[in-house]
Amino acid sequence: MSSHVIVRTDVAPPADAVGRLGELGVSTVHEAQGRTGLLGHLLRPIYPGARIAGRAVTVSAQPGDNLMIHAAVEQTRPGDILVVTFTSPTTDGAFGELLATSLHARGVRGLVIEAGCRDVAELTEMRFPVWSRAVSAQGTVKASPGSVNVPVVIGGAYVRPGDVIVADDDGVAVVPRERAQAVAAAGTDRRAKEEEKRRQLADGVLGLDMYSLRPLLDRLGVRYVDATDGGSTDGGSANDGSTDDGSADDGSAGPEVS
Repeated sequence: MSSHVIVRTDVAPPADAVGRLGELGVSTVHEAQGRTGLLGHLLRPIYPGARIAGRAVTVSAQPGDNLMIHAAVEQTRPGDILVVTFTSPTTDGAFGELLATSLHARGVRGLVIEAGCRDVAELTEMRFPVWSRAVSAQGTVKASPGSVNVPVVIGGAYVRPGDVIVADDDGVAVVPRERAQAVAAAGTDRRAKEEEKRRQLADGVLGLDMYSLRPLLDRLGVRYVDATDGGSTDGGSANDGSTDDGSADDGSAGPEVS
């Protein structure tokens, strides 16, 4: 069997779970699945405000070459997200307006690519969202073999074809397709709890009290002390009013904040 393959597959997560995960967003999804699944902080959106979720179609390509991205277009369907990684680090502009036009025609929701993206103004105007490692006008060739719809590692995360990709201004996360329903349910519960916390905080309740953090501060040895008129603290470390260079300190820095 060839080491380079294009896998035709219909494997997909439940559509309703994908929709709910997209509504929840990356931060909540990340927390809901045990703070796992982030694709690293280097993959950033090319314009703000995009928020998508969909089935992953994966690509493994050679650096400086976008042949396999063209090959992957045929394997996409409406609602998919193309996920592209490379066999070694690269920031070349492997994706631009023409490929986006092709993907948009097939109903693809966006692209996550561990390389460069170009034609940013045009992509922004057509509202085709891309999360990329870099923005670069450096062109690529179409000459090297790779694979489509195989497991890949991108941004330090393991992504399989058919897993759920969630992407927004906070970054990108992957949810294994088998866990999509459970993570969506956990995220929905978490969001409801956050709504109640948001209401309390808006009413002036302190996080110290809402999360019962005062006993923790005490156990960690964090103490409250009152500043004196001279700006020093009662019960703190000794301070004779001198600075490190031996000059007098007139207390102009103000009192310490407790």
